[in-house]
Amino acid sequence: MTIAFPPGFLWGAATAAYQIEGAATEDGRTPSIWDTFSHTPGRTVGGDTGDVACDHYHRFRDDVKLMADLGLRSYRFSLSWPRIQPRGSGPASQRGLDFYRGLVDELLDNGIEPWVTLYHWDLPQELEDAGGWPARDTALRFADYAALAHEALGDRVRFWTTFNEPWCSAFLGYGSGVHAPGRTDGAEAVRAAHHLLLGHGLALRSVGQAGITLNLYAVSPASQAPADVDAARRIDGLANRFFLDPLLRGAYPADVVSDLADVTDMSHVRDGDLAIISTPPAMLGVNYYSRHVVAGGGASSSGATSWPGSGDVRFVTRGVPVTDMNWEIDAPGLVETLTRLRDEYPAVPLYVTENGAAFVDAVVDGEVVDPDRVAYFDAHLRACHQAITAGVPLRGYFAWSLMDNFEWAWGYTKRFGLIHVDYATQLRTPKSSARWYAEVIRRNGLAAE
Repeated sequence: MTIAFPPGFLWGAATAAYQIEGAATEDGRTPSIWDTFSHTPGRTVGGDTGDVACDHYHRFRDDVKLMADLGLRSYRFSLSWPRIQPRGSGPASQRGLDFYRGLVDELLDNGIEPWVTLYHWDLPQELEDAGGWPARDTALRFADYAALAHEALGDRVRFWTTFNEPWCSAFLGYGSGVHAPGRTDGAEAVRAAHHLLLGHGLALRSVGQAGITLNLYAVSPASQAPADVDAARRIDGLANRFFLDPLLRGAYPADVVSDLADVTDMSHVRDGDLAIISTPPAMLGVNYYSRHVVAGGGASSSGATSWPGSGDVRFVTRGVPVTDMNWEIDAPGLVETLTRLRDEYPAVPLYVTENGAAFVDAVVDGEVVDPDRVAYFDAHLRACHQAITAGVPLRGYFAWSLMDNFEWAWGYTKRFGLIHVDYATQLRTPKSSARWYAEVIRRNGLAAE
């Protein structure tokens, strides 16, 4: 007996350009903020960089064959902005576009729907030097880049996402500084968030049928004490509503703006911006990994933070199972997140564009057996089915990630892939989770418990 998903449900896996492509200086590609960041001593574990990564730039045809073997219906990948537009402005590099044309053609030849993400964190360094995302001009440059990419690929690519996780780009890149470009200024982080959203709205004018992907969380107070309940309101505000509300309601949440009053007066928001940002998207991507459980009234943290205006909030662990990232495993939180979108926001087609888990994997006798990852996927896919049954317009699911890769500041120490990568030899080994996922796709459902 099978727990069946709707006919036409889109099954896929996802990657990002800097995490897998390598070829960092080939064919005219110039440095991105992640090249600069990862080459700065002390920024990444072990000094790891994406210079080679999974060498997907040279091995993409073999990688697409692996996708076809898994039965993937779709592949979500990002374009490298500095590969397509090396200076972040001006004409496109045909050599860069040719790589993506070849990848798209290979996917289509294998019956796999290409899903393009225009920006997965690799801002051209020249634009960062000019001010980066806190500068309004970067949003305009992004819209130009989006138009170039869509002109080259739009005849063969139906699914487009403007940004992946703008919260991370803004608050980890410019707030806490643990992501590129490593700046630590709360006001700059808030400006960056707005200009990322503005870039999204401007890009929709040329790309048309496009959406955006947000990393959303279920957020719970550690107790019903007023300080904890307010802490949950604040973190939910910054993590979720600060992006959902302007995109889908055309306004920033008033309580979050008030929380940020000591950080910024929001004067960077100009007349007409929110009308552009709230242009109806074709879909909304949801990246879900875990739940935030928070408490208030702690000692104020010093210095810059990922959570401007919420320095006294503590993130609480509950003693439940965690992944190798130390993220709590909480599949019910995915149901909560999806049903909240159904209940509180205008209807828009939803896709889980990332969901997955890092665990410590080992190759033994040529195989990688990863039952914890299988259990993680199984629980979260059951959560997806529960949400669909409750009327959530969920149209597809993308496992993160297709293969092990450069995990940002963690370097190569964390493995999320369905496919194991030996970075010394570039040997790919499908894990037992890959075979399990292939069977889910084949029958469009899960085995009944």
